[in-house]
Amino acid sequence: MPNRFHAMRRLFFAAIPAMALTSAGARAQTMVVDPAGSSPLLGALNWVQGTLLGNLATSAAVIAVAVVGFLMLAGRIEWRRGLTVIFGSFIIFGAAAIVAGIRSAAGALN
Repeated sequence: MPNRFHAMRRLFFAAIPAMALTSAGARAQTMVVDPAGSSPLLGALNWVQGTLLGNLATSAAVIAVAVVGFLMLAGRIEWRRGLTVIFGSFIIFGAAAIVAGIRSAAGALN
């Protein structure tokens, strides 16, 4: 069991610099022109993104991470489930940087 924990911890700390490089590359990209007729779809998706990443969602994520952290410290929830909640919120709020990194990597392949 300790070996699995140490392996997960090494993976987590190895992923932090990769995420930092991904978000730094996203800022250096050029602006891509949207296809004609996509403005209603983009407007709807921007509304969904604003709702999912707005102040209410950020507050809910902070409360969820705090509650899960407290439950993990109290021994009322297993660590694997708690880390799933915390990593899930990192993925939700870092989705734009993750997609930008994937797009830049795909552009470098061409």
